[in-house]
This record gives sequence, structure tokens and C-alpha cells, in this order.
Amino acid sequence: MGKTHERIDGRLRTFIEEQHIFFAATAPLDGEGTVNLSPKGVSGSFVVLDERRVAYLDFAGSTAETVAHLRENGRITLMWCAFQGPPNIVRVHGRGEPVFRDDARFPELFGRFDGVDPSRHGLRAIIVVTAEMIRDSCGYGVPFMSYDEDRTLHGQRFSRDDDASLSAYFEKKEYIATSIDGLPGLPLPLPAMPSSP
Repeated sequence: MGKTHERIDGRLRTFIEEQHIFFAATAPLDGEGTVNLSPKGVSGSFVVLDERRVAYLDFAGSTAETVAHLRENGRITLMWCAFQGPPNIVRVHGRGEPVFRDDARFPELFGRFDGVDPSRHGLRAIIVVTAEMIRDSCGYGVPFMSYDEDRTLHGQRFSRDDDASLSAYFEKKEYIATSIDGLPGLPLPLPAMPSSP
């Protein structure tokens, strides 16, 4: 049965760090607005910052709904499912914030990610989530599925871009600077990647 946890540590931390995919859910304040649910799965793009905070790299995509919703209201839920091993589902309900490339905190946060090359994926921001409630549940209904490897298509597509061409790509997309519901999304033009600390 479900259990509430005070912190992300021990068995719970090990479980979420071992998963190859997680899901991020956000929504605007407007009750008629579009709920967003996104899979996140590039290896090395997620870290546990401490017992209450996690972060992941926000890479290039065709929309920026998560960024827009977080800028408006900060609400976010992250979910991990055990597709292998003992059944388990973990949810972190909390407040999220997009930390953009020109934020003074960006270089230090980015230094926590050492398992992925951001230049291959069009890094837009770092999403930092502070947990307000951490729960796990049985996961008995989650099927067994095997992980083979990460897809290479995303990296192949965006490794061709520098900051200027990536920014131009985003400016052509309808739902990057503004969300589906008209909220401010990704600030453009995209700032240059800062140097590591």
C-alpha cells in the first residue's frame, strides 16, 4: 500500500536513480487549460540534488509546456515506475522552477550532471523540483518491460545546432515562446551556454 516519505534517500533514492524513464506532469491555473505529461529519459539527465530536491535537464522539443506552467504556478509531479524488478511507483509532488542558461545558478547546477553531453540535445534549461510530498505505491498494475538502450535520434538531430541555430529553430515553433494556452514559455533568443564553474 502507499506510503509517504519525508525525504529522498536510501532505497527510494536508489530506485529513482536506477530508472531509465520518468514522467513530468504540469498544468496551468486555468481549469480549462491543457494538462501536460512528458516522458523524460535521456541517460544522465536526472540528478538527486539533496533529500528534498531533484533536477533534470530540459532539452529541445516541439513545445515548452512544462516551462510555461512552472513559470506561471510552479506545480509539478514527477513519477517513476518499476518496469523491471519488484513492483513500485514513486511520485514526487512539489514546486518546480526552470533555471535558464543566463541564471547565475545555472553553471553550478549544470556541474551536477556528468553523464550526458548537453551539446547533443539542445539544452534549454534545468528544471529544479523541491518536493512537498513524496509517496510510493504498489505498482502491481505496471507491466514488465525491458530497457534496451537510449534512442539516438534526438542527439543526432540537435547535435547539428549551435546556440544561434537552436534559437532560430525554437523561434519557428508555435508553442515554444508561448504555451498552447498562451502562457509565456521559453524566453528567446536563447542565451549562450555558460562556461562550467
